[in-house]
Amino acid sequence: MKDNLKTVIDYVLIGVIGFLPIALVFQIVVYIERFLRDFVLLVHGRYENPLVTVALFAVAIGLLAYFGKLLKHDRAHLLYYLESFILRIPLIGSLYRVTRKLLNLFLTTEESQVRETVYVEYPKDGMWVPAYVTNRIGDCYILYVPTSPNPTSGFTVMVHKSKVISSNMDIEQVSSFVISVGVDYAKPDDIKALYPD
Repeated sequence: MKDNLKTVIDYVLIGVIGFLPIALVFQIVVYIERFLRDFVLLVHGRYENPLVTVALFAVAIGLLAYFGKLLKHDRAHLLYYLESFILRIPLIGSLYRVTRKLLNLFLTTEESQVRETVYVEYPKDGMWVPAYVTNRIGDCYILYVPTSPNPTSGFTVMVHKSKVISSNMDIEQVSSFVISVGVDYAKPDDIKALYPD
């Protein structure tokens, strides 16, 4: 009886872990659908003509695409002046600057951007966790250590480069490893570097 109960609990836990990514994607889709529906209803509530609603929606999508194109190529434009205005506002400017740097860290494809992952011993010697290298200052690595199952709830540490071991995983693979609580481990060969015995 005890073994049957343990087997059922194992299956339930595996089912929960397997269902979480599906539920997360579903929640994102529902959020986007609600946002778009509310936007359309806001516009359509003022102008009962469906052609006006469709036209305004198309203009909004076009403006977002245009701003995205300008941001990608970093040209001087209206959004540049708006951004410089936002950066002058004390608290909002700081939040905007940090958010933009974080997004650039994870979304940019430029070679100049640090996109390295490493392992660091935490919380004690012999226990290794993957971390994102967010900055380097001389021999000091500034790392963001994500926590399972939500990688955004991690913490930032500064360590000497001698305290880290380079990982073969990229940022996406580390994120998948953390979210899946270790089930999805893309580079099992890294274990040999961490535990050479």
